[in-house]
Amino acid sequence: MSVSTLLEKIRSPVDLRRLEHKQLPQLATELRAFLIDSVSQTGGHLSSNLGTVELTIALHAVFNTPEDRLVWDVGHQCYAHKILTGRRAGMSRLRMQGGVSGFPKRGESPYDTFGVGHSSTSISAALGMALAAKQKGEGRKVVAIIGDGAMSAGMAFEALNNAGVADADMLVILNDNEMSISPPVGALNNILTRLMSGRTFNAARNGARHMLEFAPPLLELARRAEEHVKGMIAPGTLFEEFGFQYYGPIDGHDLDALIPTLENLRKLKGPKFLHVITKKGQGYKLAEADPILYHGVAKFAPGEGIKASKGPGKLTYTQVFGDWLCDMAEADSRLVGITPAMREGSGLLRFSAKYPDRYFDVGIAEQHAVTFAAGLACEGLKPVVAIYSTFLQRAYDQLIHDVALQNLPVVFAVDRGGLVGADGPTHHGTFDLSFVTCIPNMVVMTPADEAECRRMLSTAYALDCPSMVRYPRGGGTGTVPEANFATVPLGKGEIIRQGKDVALLAFGSLVPASLGAGEELDATVVNMRFVKPIDTEMIVELAGNHSLLVSVEENVLIGGAGSEVARVLTKHGLNVPLLSLGLPDRFIDHGEQGQLLADLGLDKDGIVRTVRAQARTQ
Repeated sequence: MSVSTLLEKIRSPVDLRRLEHKQLPQLATELRAFLIDSVSQTGGHLSSNLGTVELTIALHAVFNTPEDRLVWDVGHQCYAHKILTGRRAGMSRLRMQGGVSGFPKRGESPYDTFGVGHSSTSISAALGMALAAKQKGEGRKVVAIIGDGAMSAGMAFEALNNAGVADADMLVILNDNEMSISPPVGALNNILTRLMSGRTFNAARNGARHMLEFAPPLLELARRAEEHVKGMIAPGTLFEEFGFQYYGPIDGHDLDALIPTLENLRKLKGPKFLHVITKKGQGYKLAEADPILYHGVAKFAPGEGIKASKGPGKLTYTQVFGDWLCDMAEADSRLVGITPAMREGSGLLRFSAKYPDRYFDVGIAEQHAVTFAAGLACEGLKPVVAIYSTFLQRAYDQLIHDVALQNLPVVFAVDRGGLVGADGPTHHGTFDLSFVTCIPNMVVMTPADEAECRRMLSTAYALDCPSMVRYPRGGGTGTVPEANFATVPLGKGEIIRQGKDVALLAFGSLVPASLGAGEELDATVVNMRFVKPIDTEMIVELAGNHSLLVSVEENVLIGGAGSEVARVLTKHGLNVPLLSLGLPDRFIDHGEQGQLLADLGLDKDGIVRTVRAQARTQ
């Protein structure tokens, strides 16, 4: 039998359900091997997907998908699901332009019942589906699969609170792998970790097969489950108080435990909660040993593993922020750093080790992170919130109501501003300039390179009001920041190329492309630096000696930086034509960052083409 014999037979879960039960462990082995080989060639999320192989097989074996709904949380645990639902061949173009998305996507497959990229949405969505089925008189089953890290978010508990009293016929599976992306934090995680350790978990693990061996009646199943989890009263009680029937924990890598349990739970009515223990990186020793490193990977050789890059390389904006944070913390004891479960991604690893008492990972709880920062600022500390643009969206009310309304000096270091590439529309940071600039008291800065990013962070930190420094994923021009706390003049741009007729007003990440276009067009190029307060004086001056102004930004055009330029022109009664270049009014799919920008006309050549076309019409 070749290595992939069974997996090659699976075109859909219907084929999976035709296999004999004894064949499923072999399928799991083949599927895990395929995942390692495939993701190592494309990059993507690895360790989280290796941990859900058996659980995914069991779910599709027991439930009549897609009629029965599987709702995945976050989505970076869904690769096995995609492979088993007819997209195995498409994995060769995973997260590439025109290829398979790295997350569940409704338009991609009927098996992807809910699009997702952010955390803690599965229970809410599944509850809606379950109650819709009930209202329509349909007998389909609904399952939400949520990771333990995602259970730290308030939205998950809001949904649990609603689901229990709604008497929804749904199953929530807690995939407990003691890991989200960064190490898990919070009281709930401590409870689960404590109760899963030692003899309690081992008894459940070793006893699960024996408990189900003789397929006892459901009442007996519940009784024996309770016996096996003596000492598990705390989590059981917690979820039962929400109105759920609690079962577990069981070994999430043991198909002989998973499948009978799911078969029994499928027959039960009402809200049910199954606690499953898995291991992130299961089956690949390197990922098991370092699940954080192997959470999101670039291409690598599976036999060798991920190798450290040779030499220092070009600094990323994230690294610039991390270095600045440590330096500023040394200079000012009031500084505290906050992240919503993105220590590594946001560049706080060194800070967390060097200043553990001033480092706060609040878990996947963006709303709490922002209001927590506001409370710290009320008492004279200087909070810096490190957050991705796409995650700041989740705390918009708190940004307005708790920080800006009270004019509190909180610094928001907003990473992944603009297009992020392979993670696609759920992770593109394309709206922040629009939704932050409109808030009173906010200062909004967009650095043109790494050195300016550090200066802007220092500028933001010195302000006595809320501020945002917004920078892109990856590196910039390679400019090396100076190891000091130099600032930039508040609300002032700078002319970096003097030309004639056309003035390019560039914001942040698109300054380099605009400068290249300016050379070809013999145009004036301005690094605008600030979206708010925008450099009104500069815009008025440029309008007086140029025949065309062009704003360039990596943000949606509606409400973005170009809108601010237009507002200034209107306010001062200036009739000079304005061409606004930016992202269109649609969601941008996944693909390589540079190619996406080129396709949207936001690289150097695209800017030149558009400006020349505009000039011909004048």
